[in-house]
Amino acid sequence: MNCLLLEVRLYSGLEKFVAGATYGKPLAVELPDGANVKELLAKLNIPEVEVFSILANGIHRHLEDVLNDGDRVALFPPVGGG
Repeated sequence: MNCLLLEVRLYSGLEKFVAGATYGKPLAVELPDGANVKELLAKLNIPEVEVFSILANGIHRHLEDVLNDGDRVALFPPVGGG
């Protein structure tokens, strides 16, 4: 079975779901070929409701979008302010 190797960065509190993760520092994550963003979140134990914005290679993605080997993924929670 082929695998994807992704570079994942977590921001604004999402790092609390992944042991050893640090704000904005890249994590290497391996998934089966054909995996999507939803499967990435499941592997990282990040609840879907905690993620508001997903970027892969700087382009906005959705939970069902399939990822590609070498993708650079950034995950952001909802952020409020005023």
